[in-house]
Amino acid sequence: MPNFSSLAQSLKKSYLRAAIFSAVVLAIIIASLQHEPKLILSSPVVQSQDISLITKLVAKRSELEYLLLAQPLSDFPRYVIKYKDQPQILVVKVPSTSHINLEREVLLKNDIPYAIAQPEWLLNHKEVLQDPSSQNDFWQSTGAFLARNAIGLLLLLFMLFALKKGLPGLGFASPVIKPENLKGSMDDLVGMEDIKREVAHLEDMIRHRDIYKSHNIDKPFNVMLTGPAGTGKTKLAGYLAKKLDIPLIQASGSGLESGLVGGGSKALNAIYKKACAQGRCLIFLDEAQTLFMPRGRGERKWDDDTANTLLGLLDGIKSDEGRDVIWVVASNFDECSTEMDEAMLRRFTVKINFRLPNKSERRELLQVFLRRKDEKCVAWDRLDLNYVAEITANLSPALLEAVVERASMIAIEENKQIDSELLCRAFERCAIGLTDRAMSADKDKQRERVALHELGHFFMQIDPFLRQGLPLNQVKAQSSLLKISTESVSKLGALGYVLSASHDNGLQTLEELEQDVMQLYGGVAAEEFFYGARGISIGSQNDIQKATARLDLMVNQLSMYSHTKIDYHHFHREGTGDDALHQLEVKSDELYSRTLQAIKGYAELIAAIKTTLLERYVLSKDEVFALLDELMTTRTNAPHVAQLAPTFH
Repeated sequence: MPNFSSLAQSLKKSYLRAAIFSAVVLAIIIASLQHEPKLILSSPVVQSQDISLITKLVAKRSELEYLLLAQPLSDFPRYVIKYKDQPQILVVKVPSTSHINLEREVLLKNDIPYAIAQPEWLLNHKEVLQDPSSQNDFWQSTGAFLARNAIGLLLLLFMLFALKKGLPGLGFASPVIKPENLKGSMDDLVGMEDIKREVAHLEDMIRHRDIYKSHNIDKPFNVMLTGPAGTGKTKLAGYLAKKLDIPLIQASGSGLESGLVGGGSKALNAIYKKACAQGRCLIFLDEAQTLFMPRGRGERKWDDDTANTLLGLLDGIKSDEGRDVIWVVASNFDECSTEMDEAMLRRFTVKINFRLPNKSERRELLQVFLRRKDEKCVAWDRLDLNYVAEITANLSPALLEAVVERASMIAIEENKQIDSELLCRAFERCAIGLTDRAMSADKDKQRERVALHELGHFFMQIDPFLRQGLPLNQVKAQSSLLKISTESVSKLGALGYVLSASHDNGLQTLEELEQDVMQLYGGVAAEEFFYGARGISIGSQNDIQKATARLDLMVNQLSMYSHTKIDYHHFHREGTGDDALHQLEVKSDELYSRTLQAIKGYAELIAAIKTTLLERYVLSKDEVFALLDELMTTRTNAPHVAQLAPTFH
């Protein structure tokens, strides 16, 4: 075993010798910057520039022991005065112009004896020639030096700080986070059992590398995390490092670049060396999609330097120093949605794809977020998490947490407990933003148009269920409507909206896609029916853009109306685009005509509900269907809901 005590003593002596040597060198440097060493005279010397001391010689002539003139022909002659009853020697420095007058008017005119100081005497009395402020010369020269070189010194201090603390692109900006400082655990991943199994498998591979080595698998287990934003990729990297009890170094893909050529490469190499110095370590590169783009497409030869450096570090064949370094990268894109470099993808033997939570996982997530609050903050008896989970489809865990936090803010503001109604309002605030009734209060004609437009969307949403002859309660159950509003939304620049719950993404059929297009056309069709073809407003612009995108998907990309199943976007032959455009126009005209015909059948109901909507500004789902039920019972010729739906010819 090494003798740590003797080693400590040796290091202590080394540091002491280094400190002494540094002090000596510093003293030599300071001495070299000083003026010539002072000569200690038998009498102390007092330096001055006060000319009145010379004029006083007339009155004190009898007390004068001697008077010398030093360097009388220089720009600043010096008068050396010694009185008999005073121990100090006075040295008065005067300008040459003043010296001529003083010599003539004071010394010669009053016959005061004086002599010229000889060079030999001055050589032995060097202190006489020092300036009055000689004791401050060193600090004055130092201050002048600092003033002249202030910018350079600031840059030097900045670089020293950058090397110590780190700046993006210098490779030192990513500190090493010890496992005990990492927060959370794998249990914080609510649901996601498929992802947890993948992580458990990855953990087993890292812990038992010898077993995998027997299968000739000895490369580092580099990990690629992909999936939508807010699904927990960044947190997973921290959980994994904490569970493996290894430190973590985190960096951003964009943060690697310093703006200097080679900055990203230097940063990666510095991070890698820092990780190797830790032994076992996890390097996490967040938002790293730019490093996975295909190389060789840039015009500058250094565009791919950072990616090439990462490829070399990931290869794992340079040396054994990085054998225990695990690379984890996260990106919102994967090779299915974005073209990526094949060489880079091959170096990641483990790929974990995150997904959005399903309904049961959303319910569990909401419950976890609400359980973190005090019991008195949540009204559990008025909370239907199944309903909230249903209307928040396609929301990531991060967005669900944002909805819960927004509900807390509303609850605090209104001094209420969090319940289903408050969570729905919070979801609306997150999805829509702030609404303002005053903006449209004095715009009656515009509000009427908006009400008709939004009701057109609503009726085309429930149109498929009405055509099936479903009872009104079943239509209500299947409708995704949350509310219809004629309040303005600054975020959307709209004077009204229909808020609907999201649906879990699924495999939509041609019929469902057509229903989506007809629902989007519902607003403009309602405007045309009530105001005529020339009365359509520009408020339908966003609806038409979305409908066009759906039609393009159906006609040009999926060839849903043709036996030839090809994606026309891959072709640029002359004539092909015109044919596809013609087919798209035909389908748009057909679906819009069907929508307009349906709106004509619902016109009486739209006009009746419009009046109530204008009075109340907002109608909830319950209020809309209550009005529908009331209108149905008053119509003698409509005993069944199916009779509400118009017939297509």
